[in-house]
Amino acid sequence: MKTPSTPAIALFTALSLPCPMGVPVAMAGGVAPAPNGIELPGNYRDWRVIASSSRTDNNTLRVILGNDIAIEAARAGNINPWPDGTILGKMVWKDTTLKAWEKAIVPGEFVHAEFMFKDIDKWKNTGGWGFARWQGMDQAPYGTDANFATECFSCHTPVKDNDYVFTHPAKLP
Repeated sequence: MKTPSTPAIALFTALSLPCPMGVPVAMAGGVAPAPNGIELPGNYRDWRVIASSSRTDNNTLRVILGNDIAIEAARAGNINPWPDGTILGKMVWKDTTLKAWEKAIVPGEFVHAEFMFKDIDKWKNTGGWGFARWQGMDQAPYGTDANFATECFSCHTPVKDNDYVFTHPAKLP
């Protein structure tokens, strides 16, 4: 069993606390929908953490959140496939270090919030998932038209055997 890295543990711990700094403050009603019509879930800041990750290719830290359906599925191990109604949210920050503790890698500038919405009938052409992303603290919708989702789906195709989801829920005692 691989031991989690110090940055991953620090990120998971820091971002499991209520209202972490850097979480976008826009409410769904004040944010434009994605070009495919998907709206930013207004309550995502109240969702629970499913996992965290760190990407070394672009120096970002990620916290993966889930709605109640996703949390229940993750706890039960019912994730391949994830049930309809699942919504996974990924909050992404550039990584940085603390001046007072330079060994700690912490969230820096907020990059984007991206979501996957499971509805096997509605999104048959994209593995049963609807994709949406909002960039920056102003939560500007990503993409110029609804076809942006093909870019998302293309990226997720290598994990088809994991229901197109990269995330592996963190195990808790």
